Amino acid sequence: MELLTEEEITARLPGVPAWTRQGGSINCTVTRADFRDALLFVGAVGYLAESANHHPDIAINWNRVSLTLATHSAGGLTSADFDMAERISALA
Repeated sequence: MELLTEEEITARLPGVPAWTRQGGSINCTVTRADFRDALLFVGAVGYLAESANHHPDIAINWNRVSLTLATHSAGGLTSADFDMAERISALA
């Protein structure tokens, strides 16, 4: 999988407005109703990730779920990261 150019990253970011870029990754924090709802959301994200074989880093802090996407094998951002961010955003 090829890394996206700076121009490609800039063009894709508006398509995932809840996500921000931090170096070689994109990040999003989603606030859910409570811990149980956060876990259910993470389960749905996990299902999507397994289906796409592309997995975000996930942290749960009670009702907040923080997600980080990067293609570690490529060393940065690829189209797979933005595709997954779009799928995750559709859940929120």
